[in-house]
Amino acid sequence: MTSKEFFEQTATSIAALDRDELKRRIKNFHGRFKLDFTEDYLNQLNIDRLRHILLAAHISTSGSC
Repeated sequence: MTSKEFFEQTATSIAALDRDELKRRIKNFHGRFKLDFTEDYLNQLNIDRLRHILLAAHISTSGSC
């Protein structure tokens, strides 16, 4: 899979997630680094910001830009 295909597939799947699922995936993210956000902080973010955090984590982990 090319970087472009990975990005498109990942972005599309993240866009379909609801708020609770986004928060769950951020809190349980397994990559080269740990995402360490409190529940209170995540609750303050709008859904687009949650999507951005999760997408950035996936892109950083995959090494694609």
